[in-house]
Amino acid sequence: MKQLTYPIAVLLVLLTCIVSCNKKTTEGDSANQATIYYGGDILTMEGDAPVYAEAIVSQNGKIVFVGAKQEALDKYKENGTEVDLEGKTLLPAFLDGHGHFFNVGFTSMCANILPAPDGPGICFDSIVNTLNKYKDTEDGKYIIKKTEWIIGNGYDDSQLKELDHPTASDLDKVSTDVPVLIIHQSGHLGVLNSKGLELAGYTKDNHKVDGGVVRLDENGNPTGVLEEGALFKVLFPILGKMDDEMSAKCIKKGQDEYAKMGYLTAQDGRTTLEQLASLKKGADENQYYLDVVAYPDIRLGLDSTSMDSYYTHNHTYKNRFRIGGAKLTLDGSPQGRTAWLTQCYHTNPTGIQGCYKGYEIIDNNKATEYVKEAYKNKWQLLCHTNGDAAIDQYLNAINEAQKTLNYDDHRTVMIHGQNLRKDQIPELVRLNIMPSLFPMHTYYWGDWHVQAIFGPKRGNYISPCRDVIDAGLKITSHHDAPVTFPNSMRVLDATVNRVSRNKNIIGADQRISPYEGLKTLTDWAAYQYFEENSKGTLTVGKLADFVILDQNPVTIEDTYKIFEIKILESIKEGKTVYKSTDSK
Repeated sequence: MKQLTYPIAVLLVLLTCIVSCNKKTTEGDSANQATIYYGGDILTMEGDAPVYAEAIVSQNGKIVFVGAKQEALDKYKENGTEVDLEGKTLLPAFLDGHGHFFNVGFTSMCANILPAPDGPGICFDSIVNTLNKYKDTEDGKYIIKKTEWIIGNGYDDSQLKELDHPTASDLDKVSTDVPVLIIHQSGHLGVLNSKGLELAGYTKDNHKVDGGVVRLDENGNPTGVLEEGALFKVLFPILGKMDDEMSAKCIKKGQDEYAKMGYLTAQDGRTTLEQLASLKKGADENQYYLDVVAYPDIRLGLDSTSMDSYYTHNHTYKNRFRIGGAKLTLDGSPQGRTAWLTQCYHTNPTGIQGCYKGYEIIDNNKATEYVKEAYKNKWQLLCHTNGDAAIDQYLNAINEAQKTLNYDDHRTVMIHGQNLRKDQIPELVRLNIMPSLFPMHTYYWGDWHVQAIFGPKRGNYISPCRDVIDAGLKITSHHDAPVTFPNSMRVLDATVNRVSRNKNIIGADQRISPYEGLKTLTDWAAYQYFEENSKGTLTVGKLADFVILDQNPVTIEDTYKIFEIKILESIKEGKTVYKSTDSK
């Protein structure tokens, strides 16, 4: 009897291990076994027009066959698993044109005060009520314990009933003892309660911040509203309080949010040095099941120590993580009226008279210095430029850098380009700059841009995808999460349809086709990352990174319903990492 006990115990342990294994990493390819997909629209994303295959086969994490179904079965059925797509659509997994991966994980634990359709933030009272409920939730208690702050994310003055920002006195209704911070949906503004202002040290006599603004009332006292550098001076130290446990939670939650939307390559744009240390530690401890690329903030002081072994000129990953280059920020948010324009805003922020154009973050000499630093080190540079004045500054800096450094195949990226002028597009072409545009603004803020920010002419030209593509440039289209959710189908819908929340078309002449929209998420996105040889199309030899949709965006009967298409399954190198309950 004793001789039987040991093997039974071992068997039970093994069985427990098998059952408890994460489902995310157990479905799909196993050692040497092939997976054969057929029976649906297999969209390869190769070429300028849609190309379909009858079948695709993955094995050992790579694509080993694309072609006829019978040939795939003849070659791989004996040692393979068949997957009948049953009319669904399979295409390459999406790559994140621009987002903030680590902050997606962090804000998923903060109070959601976004406006509809993503949250309850419709007025000041709804924000206060949400925060009061949140502080007693599991996530709320966790964030307060770890950061000593109550934090909400996503309020938007353009969508609030008051059409204004809450103030410290509003947030004092949440707490007067614990500091409260709410972050604007743009990520470029925020509001503190009185306790938060006290801890930040912002007063009537102490409110000057380089590259930022502490808004004051008629008596010269801080209202609680912070712009740009004034916000980051408070926010970055809060983020710096994260311990290893909280950082790991952010990495896990960030991956889950991306994977369920079909994004299997995520970007962490403008990574702080503290976040970079956490992301590296996550890689050292094998915490990633999708690929993450970080672009640390160049203004924080990057050197060989901060870049180290996670930055390589051949763009290779270490445990699914790498540093892709550096990030520079030259202005702020158009919807928050902190973007830097060459012409006046259509309407001014409260209390400002005359022709208001926003403001730069740094001067021209400093901008050129940072671009030259990136080019000298052969770092790919991503630069946040929303206003056309910031874009001019960026173009001039790149031009100066190229005169002396001649960085070949730099794939420098212009992030956002909301207020890009038509006459600036030829310069993008001449300098070989790749735009990552933000047409999601047409849905979320299109009406606001037309009515209050830019006026009708400039407002309808935001993120001019059609003109940029017609000029011969590849583009990507992004979500800038956590500014918006990393919702790939909402990104695609906005890029193709440009329909606002109020059902208005924002710049019909800048629409692109559904196929081109998918190129911005797949083929062209892989090119932006220097990963066109391993991702972006269904090509033999590339990674078996797939997404399965319930409908084909290219052939959907009503293109205005692209945003309703569901992500059924995300497959990373042959392994299922997300599966919807609707994907039976």
